[in-house]
Amino acid sequence: MKKKIKNNEACLQDLENSLKRPKLRVIGLKEEVEKEIGVESLFKGIITENFPNLEKDINIQVQEGYRTPSRFNPKKTTSRHLIIKLPKVKDKERILKAAREKKQITYNGAPIHLAADFSVETLQARREWYDTFKVLKEKTFYPRLVYLVKIFFKHEGEIKTFPDKQKLRDFINTRPVLQEMLKGVLQSERKGC
Repeated sequence: MKKKIKNNEACLQDLENSLKRPKLRVIGLKEEVEKEIGVESLFKGIITENFPNLEKDINIQVQEGYRTPSRFNPKKTTSRHLIIKLPKVKDKERILKAAREKKQITYNGAPIHLAADFSVETLQARREWYDTFKVLKEKTFYPRLVYLVKIFFKHEGEIKTFPDKQKLRDFINTRPVLQEMLKGVLQSERKGC
């Protein structure tokens, strides 16, 4: 029964993430900006200001745009995120790639951030890789988070992929150099489990 419930939760999470797949999350825009000029004009302004070459390549269309609800802390002073739904997932991926390459994105001179829109559970699972990712990046292992929450990195010329921390621990136990490097990170993660 527990296995069936866990399987159903995983299917529900995959479904939620697939529905969110063509959506972009814009973080750091002041409230009400999209109401003044419209979401599509706002998004075109962001693309024009930050990615002039990309603007020529893709036809910028916005299917829908809305602010996230204030459910965590209604007294919070930061603005709510703007969710923009694009008609093509490929366009979203190209925009995110360009944003990663540029690193600093702005709108009318103010810094903003573009991110993929994921479910809360997926975002939490991705955050759990943060410390491991940071150590691997410092040691030039070129880590990446791939589809949802798998981490991969280069080790001895090969790309190693791990869907969860237990598989990473099993692999590291056979590699003394990695074991020493990630010792503090993996031990602190075990205590949190």
